[in-house]
Amino acid sequence: MAPFAKPESVLRRADELIAVGQNAAALEALHDVIISKRSRSVPLASLEPIMLKFVELCVSLRKGKIAKEGLHQYKNISQNTSIATIELVIKKFIQLSEEKVQEAQAKADQITLDGLDDLEATETPESILLSTVSGEQNKDRTDRAVVTPWLKFLWEAYRTVLDILRNNARLEALYQTTAHQAFQFCLKYTRKTEFRRLCDLLRNHLQNIAKYAHQPHSINLNEPESLQRHLDTRFQQLNGAAELELWQEAFRSVEDIHNLMTMSKKMPKPFMMANYYEKLTKIFMVSDNYLFHAAAWNKYYTLVKTQNKSVTDEEQTRMASLALLSALAIPVISSRDNGYEVDESKNKSHRLAALLGLSRSPNRAGLLKEALSKNILKRVRPELRELYNILEVQFHPLSICKKIEPIMNKLAEDPELVKYVKPLHQVILTRLFQQLSQVYTTVKLDFVIQLASFAAPFNYDSATIEKFIMQGCKKGELSIRIDHATQSLTFETDLFASDNKTVTDGPVLQSLPSDLMRTQLTRLATCLNTTVSMITPEIVEAKKEAKKAAFAKALVSMKEEHKLALERKAIIERKKELIETMLARKEKEEAREKALRVQAEQEALKVRLAEERRKREEERIRAEQEAIRKNESLKLAESLKNKAGVELNDEDLENLDKDKLVAIQIKQLEKEKSEMASRTKAIGKRLDHVERAMRLEERPLLAKDYERQQKVDLVYHEAAVKAHREAAAAKHTHDLQMKVRMVAILEDYRVVRNEMEERRQEEFAQRREAARVRIEEEKRRRIQLYREHKAELEARRIREEKERAEREAEAERRAAEEEKRRAEREAQAANERAEYEERMRHLDLIAAKQREKEAQIEARSSSARTGSAAPVTPPKIIPSSSGGERPSWREREAAKAAAGSAEPAAPAAPAAGGSYRPPGARASESRLPPREAPREAPREEEPAPVRRPLFGNSTGGGWREREAAKKAGNQ
Repeated sequence: MAPFAKPESVLRRADELIAVGQNAAALEALHDVIISKRSRSVPLASLEPIMLKFVELCVSLRKGKIAKEGLHQYKNISQNTSIATIELVIKKFIQLSEEKVQEAQAKADQITLDGLDDLEATETPESILLSTVSGEQNKDRTDRAVVTPWLKFLWEAYRTVLDILRNNARLEALYQTTAHQAFQFCLKYTRKTEFRRLCDLLRNHLQNIAKYAHQPHSINLNEPESLQRHLDTRFQQLNGAAELELWQEAFRSVEDIHNLMTMSKKMPKPFMMANYYEKLTKIFMVSDNYLFHAAAWNKYYTLVKTQNKSVTDEEQTRMASLALLSALAIPVISSRDNGYEVDESKNKSHRLAALLGLSRSPNRAGLLKEALSKNILKRVRPELRELYNILEVQFHPLSICKKIEPIMNKLAEDPELVKYVKPLHQVILTRLFQQLSQVYTTVKLDFVIQLASFAAPFNYDSATIEKFIMQGCKKGELSIRIDHATQSLTFETDLFASDNKTVTDGPVLQSLPSDLMRTQLTRLATCLNTTVSMITPEIVEAKKEAKKAAFAKALVSMKEEHKLALERKAIIERKKELIETMLARKEKEEAREKALRVQAEQEALKVRLAEERRKREEERIRAEQEAIRKNESLKLAESLKNKAGVELNDEDLENLDKDKLVAIQIKQLEKEKSEMASRTKAIGKRLDHVERAMRLEERPLLAKDYERQQKVDLVYHEAAVKAHREAAAAKHTHDLQMKVRMVAILEDYRVVRNEMEERRQEEFAQRREAARVRIEEEKRRRIQLYREHKAELEARRIREEKERAEREAEAERRAAEEEKRRAEREAQAANERAEYEERMRHLDLIAAKQREKEAQIEARSSSARTGSAAPVTPPKIIPSSSGGERPSWREREAAKAAAGSAEPAAPAAPAAGGSYRPPGARASESRLPPREAPREAPREEEPAPVRRPLFGNSTGGGWREREAAKKAGNQ
């Protein structure tokens, strides 16, 4: 890769290459600058022109991959500093691509027109021969060669831009705009495959929003503005899919819209929902799903009727007719076996019902009932009202088809209603068999075909009738047996058949035998119960007593119930108020948090914008300084080249700075100065000789010139004096005439002047009086203002004095309260301290008693070991000087010294090494000074073996005692 150069130099180099036709080399140079890591530190003001030139070259050369790489790099560089420059470059890229497609179309049309040599000749031998080899026409071949490459490039440009702008909240508006342009591209050129790919791409980007939510500037679908933009794009996608008749893609778009609406906290606008339901009607109609088609029409009609008050009567009649006809056209018996499992069918129905905003799957009876509840029969066309009465109200199995045939002919003539004719024939045939089953037991097949006679192509033969019957029996809607031997139909009546509501969904003449058989026991039990309750006196009396008791209980509990009702009402009102208060508080908190968030974002935006402005200003100043420096250097270099003749090429101009150029200029000036001095010296010598020669030649001519000048001056003087005298005489004459004229008007002048002076004096007096009045008024106003201001200051001073007195009183009150609390805390602390000392004295007393008991036990055990019965006096507890029974350390030391001086003999020898001694005895032994401890004299008899304790060392003395014992044993 070439070394990194300055952006201005690269741009100038690219322009030079473009000027000589080297577009590929210019694109490569710009591409190297853009993808270089050092370009991240280049100011955007210098990088933006390079990007504009870069995308222009990429479009002209159809380099889509290079453009994608450069745009990705430029987005990474500038997305944190300036979004406007990214939008500018991408819009330029799309605009140039679209212009190239338009130019290619115009060129293709011109080529096609130029190729027609003779407009009257329909076919030429060449065209006939070419048509036998290839099926393509001239226009198709020209479009494939000229227009198709640019269409591919434009499509790739849209994909590139959408991939660059995805998952960035700051670029979301441009992303949605580009998506709309891509939809328009697919619609304009009827690109169905590209439309599907575009929908998949947008759907993939939407799914990845949650995946990249942790990144900076990620899209948040909880924001209403962002969610609304995605909804607008999905509605544009839905409209495009319907226009291109991509019904599967339209259904997927509907699912996308439903998912976005589920995430949204508020419903979309009514006209968007109307468009949503209208497209659903088309989708369900194409898929032959008449049930959900009718449900979609019902939702669409309800929405338009409630939201759009400006709908004309004709439009209302059309929508009402379609809503009713779509509900009537729902087959009672499905004509297709979809083969799905029951659970899968239920899941599919729930899924479709959720798209329509329904809590459960609709049915034919429910849709008709809902339509009638909206008083739809008054708005539909008369033939549809008659069709509803025939199918759903009247019972006429022998004439149902004849009555409906004229209505079906009218529907077939209407292009908007003809699509409902086929499903309506299925409904008519179902109603025919249902009504025949209630009247006949067995009928001939020819009779049924005669009753179901329609005009072609809806006429029925025996095979069609048999197929329909088998389908109905398979679904459980019909119970008919076909006898091929007698060519008859038998309507079987299973007395123990389960209840099937769809069989009786319509006009009913009488109950079926299965219904009578299934309910006969219930009816018999009801009749017997009624009879018993009417003829048994005890039951009658019990009913009367129960009625009286109920009335009495009702009278007693009426007031209590009324009171409870009032309390319950009050509780409900209170709960309602609490809920409203909580909701208001929550909304207020959310609004406050949103305001704080918006304020923080605005502050951050302001800081960022200020930082960007500062950086741009620094970059601009730096660029201006650099430009000024370059201009000065260029001017200086040009002056050196033009004036001094110094040879400088472009590389020297780029590398030399101003100081070097100034040094070159100084050097050149010194050179010119020396050359000028030598030339001046030579010219001076030459001029001296010329001047001397001229003066020698001039001297004899000066006297002659002086005489000629005297004569000329005398003539000029005489002429000037004569002219001056003539002019003075003429002026005197004119002044005398003017004086005579002025004397004639002198009196008038004086009169006019006096009048003007008097008028001016009057005006002056009036103005002075007016000024005096204004001055007096202003004085009074200012005095009043001063008094009011003074009164306000006095009132403020009084108010401040009062507030200060209140604050001082409050401070004194708080100080008193604090002093009181402090005294209470001190008293409480003193009480706690006294309690603690009392508890410690009690514990010291208990410890002293325990030590006394241990001393007595130790004395008894010591007497038992030595065989002496001399009593041992327990240590006396001397009260301490501090007031407690526990002695201080000084008292304990004094007691030790006294005990040491009072015991001249050593204590008895300890027992065997393994004997137990109380802690008191061990403590008294450990307190003896080790140096003064008495040693036991050796005995005559054999010493007992030394027994060591089980745990630790022996407690029979220190190490000196143990060593003495060892020596005595060895001896």
